[in-house]
Amino acid sequence: MRKLMVVAVAMFVALCVTGNVFAANEAAEKECIAKCEAAVAMFKEKGLDATIAEINKKDGPFVSPVTYVFLQKMDGTMLAHPMNAALIGKNMLDTKDKAGKAFIKDFADLAKEKGSGWVEYMWPKPGEEAPAAKNSYVLKIGDDMFVGAGYYK
Repeated sequence: MRKLMVVAVAMFVALCVTGNVFAANEAAEKECIAKCEAAVAMFKEKGLDATIAEINKKDGPFVSPVTYVFLQKMDGTMLAHPMNAALIGKNMLDTKDKAGKAFIKDFADLAKEKGSGWVEYMWPKPGEEAPAAKNSYVLKIGDDMFVGAGYYK
């Protein structure tokens, strides 16, 4: 009887933890989508230069503890990135994760073909070297660009 009780408690704790992870992922997904949509709205209202300037601000409206927005051309050229200014102007189309997935190309293809969607890949968390599972939302902006925002699972 005691083993059964221990197993039941362990299962309950596992379900609670799993439920919290799903809730956190759902909240992160909603935030990624909302920030990308806000960037597109700013682009439509204020233009490209103002949008780039705001996305590049580390303490701006497109950065949170969960995610940040970046802006790229369909050819893979990074136009705005608040966390790594060295990437701006760099063509990243052939960038691959540790598993060999060309995720930037996947971003661009998804934006071109569907307008928006999610791409899963492996990428190190800031300050770490080991790759971690990451999920990024991309949204087409204008004819030849897309914004994206991701979160670590």
